[in-house]
Amino acid sequence: MTAAQQPEGALVVDTQRDRLGYVMGHDGPYVQLRPVTGGCEWDADPDRVRRATDGERQKAILSGRAP
Repeated sequence: MTAAQQPEGALVVDTQRDRLGYVMGHDGPYVQLRPVTGGCEWDADPDRVRRATDGERQKAILSGRAP
């Protein structure tokens, strides 16, 4: 699955910003992400977005914070 195909709700990492977020949608050439802890969405380059690993998911669930 390519970054551009990440489904809404997927937990991903924006490797350009080193931030973890949920896919909220797609707007033009960007993937819109929302921080795990809530807050303002940001636009990410889909080529710099990857699925979060199991360890990153578990860390986010346990701590409620981005890595």
